[in-house]
Amino acid sequence: MTLKRNGLFIILFISFTHVFSQSKISGKIVDADNNTYLDAVSITNIGNQITLISSTNGTFQLDESGTYVFKKEGYIEKTMTLELDKHYIIQLDLNPSQLNEVLVSANHLPQRLKKSVATIGIISSQDIQRGNHINMNEVLNRVPGVFMQSGALNTNRITIRGIGSRNLFGTAKIRAYFQDIPLTSGNGDTNIEDFELDAIGRMEIIKGAASSIYGAGLGGTIHLTPKNTALNQTSIGSELTIGSFGLIKSIISINQGGSNNGFRAIYSSTDSDGYRDNNAYNRETFTLNSSHYISQKDNLSFLASIVNLKAFIPSSINRDDYLNDSTAAAFTWGRAKGFEDSKRGIFGLSWNHHYADKTKHITSVFTSFRQGYEPRPFNILDENTWAIGMRSRIVGNSRLFNENLNWTIGGEVFKDSYQWSTYDNLYSDFPAGTGSVMGVRLSDFKEKRKYYNLFFETNYDLGKKTRISLGLNLNETSYTLDDRFIAANNPDQSGNRNFGTTLSPKFGISQVLSENTSLYGNVSHGFSPPSLEETLLPDGLINTNIEPETGWNYELGTRGSLANERLQFNLAIYRLSIRNLLVARRTAADQYIGVNAGKTQHDGLEAALQYEVVSKASFKINASANITLNHYKFEEFVDDDNDFSGNDLTGVPSEVFNAIVDFDSQIGLYGNINFQQVGNMPITDANTLYSESYSLTNCRIGFKRNLNKKLKFNLFIGLNNIFDKHYASQILINASSFGGSAPRYYYPGNPVNYYSGINLNYRL
Repeated sequence: MTLKRNGLFIILFISFTHVFSQSKISGKIVDADNNTYLDAVSITNIGNQITLISSTNGTFQLDESGTYVFKKEGYIEKTMTLELDKHYIIQLDLNPSQLNEVLVSANHLPQRLKKSVATIGIISSQDIQRGNHINMNEVLNRVPGVFMQSGALNTNRITIRGIGSRNLFGTAKIRAYFQDIPLTSGNGDTNIEDFELDAIGRMEIIKGAASSIYGAGLGGTIHLTPKNTALNQTSIGSELTIGSFGLIKSIISINQGGSNNGFRAIYSSTDSDGYRDNNAYNRETFTLNSSHYISQKDNLSFLASIVNLKAFIPSSINRDDYLNDSTAAAFTWGRAKGFEDSKRGIFGLSWNHHYADKTKHITSVFTSFRQGYEPRPFNILDENTWAIGMRSRIVGNSRLFNENLNWTIGGEVFKDSYQWSTYDNLYSDFPAGTGSVMGVRLSDFKEKRKYYNLFFETNYDLGKKTRISLGLNLNETSYTLDDRFIAANNPDQSGNRNFGTTLSPKFGISQVLSENTSLYGNVSHGFSPPSLEETLLPDGLINTNIEPETGWNYELGTRGSLANERLQFNLAIYRLSIRNLLVARRTAADQYIGVNAGKTQHDGLEAALQYEVVSKASFKINASANITLNHYKFEEFVDDDNDFSGNDLTGVPSEVFNAIVDFDSQIGLYGNINFQQVGNMPITDANTLYSESYSLTNCRIGFKRNLNKKLKFNLFIGLNNIFDKHYASQILINASSFGGSAPRYYYPGNPVNYYSGINLNYRL
């Protein structure tokens, strides 16, 4: 009897052990670009057609080996063969024809774009590949509300809804991040054009002061996502492009991905003689991105980007040269052979930890450096910047009154040190062709700049159709200036400036009108402090009266789809009211002071349509169009004795229209044609001079095939400015004349030009 009992116990124990120790397949499903966990993904076993749904944090478990299809609206379906006793990370790529369904993460609260309370533009890797992916302005200028002027590959200015148009050189009043690493300096300057476009997987652009978690950025935030590691594959790729004006570009990429770890490295080299005199350009970049899923609750990622650039500067020219000799460089810049020689690098480490299914903690630490040497006709600039910082946040998903409450709370700390000196440029004392020659030191400064942001944002669902969003940002920015060159004719400009605490609230609401259409609106506050140089007075004192620019953004929009989701649409109208308008008042060839001179009002409309004309397995045609209509005015603007109130805002086109047609075929032939119309722009605050409107037409055609299971090739050729339009690709507003010379307002755009190349990818 005892033996029978023991035997029965052993049988029950073995059965119990077998039930609870049987093999499983486990894994997580993520967005291939930004690693956001994807919930509600259907997982279908091709063998038995049984379908399961992934959990809220993207996890899944399967009972048997087999081939499975992963599907989620807004993403391209993926088929994978899975084996028992293994853990998988499944990466899904976004579907460019269903962007309203894609999860956006620019505000750190992953949500479908359709339910967002802000206007967010998404640029996919397919959008980047439409052109020669050499100049970023071709990519950004297809996004309504965003306009990038490009005088040369290294001379650019980005505006969002008109913000930043009054910055004379470069981009300001707009935030930018490369993953979690700030690309905006402590002085508020932003530089993204030096990054290799082929290393970017996605861009998300929040327009207007609609984000409460990024701090000082009146115009909005540009969030660059590097190309992520492709797991479960090893590949080597190369690309060579040649083109007009001596263009030669080469790219080498390596991807090594296991089941839970991997890295992607991309090296690029770009050389161009340029269309104009003194326009040669040479850039090398290296980007490394690695992902490590060290447990089911923890993953690490490392990002490094290094850029080595030497680019000569032709600068702007006067109207006579622009019309009759547009290849010419500005005389003094050509004589001095002015150029920019810079090295920059950014490095970041991010840790993502899940405390539970509904709460995670993300912390990033980063550092960056930039070394620059720039001979200009008026002096030679030698500069060094070093920065360090940390960004940390907790993201949670809770329930309140039995409804979803998503929230994030966190902070960002940033500090940089900027050392710069200027020297006399003696080029005019030497024979023509000598170029710049360094003379005596003229100045020597060290700036310490720091800020912190504390932020909170939440989305709360009032039922299934209504979502409200609340946010708050607290920022404090300060500068310290150490003047290390004191002489009889150089007053001591050392000093401190703290702008105090700035609170920026946000409120938004989203309403689902139907299964495929939603309405949204928001009211939000933004600000932008002046740079330290703008606070300096000619006598060397700190101007304690100058205040940050502040603004309120009011926005109403709708987005959705029609015609069985083949037609996607977006529409937004907005008003952005700016107070304490900062004006750069020129006091010498290289000196400006900042002045709070009034108010501007930015009223605008942005609309976009995308339609799948033909959607077959053998052939696809997609057409898209968007338009930006601007009505930007100086509400109040008094500068010295000049009253410009009521005039058009300087440096912004009245309208921008884009139309694009893409086609792709099963045999490998693909292509696109892009048309852009840009309205005229006021060049002077008095509105006495406008740039001419212009239109550009670009096209690209290619052929891609799989030569075998491992080797792919892509052969392409493109033509820009097909109809050889003469236009100003950038203008310098309110340019002054010195020594009796005419003002230099214009940067000529490139005439008709071509590029051609081949891309090879080998999968090991």
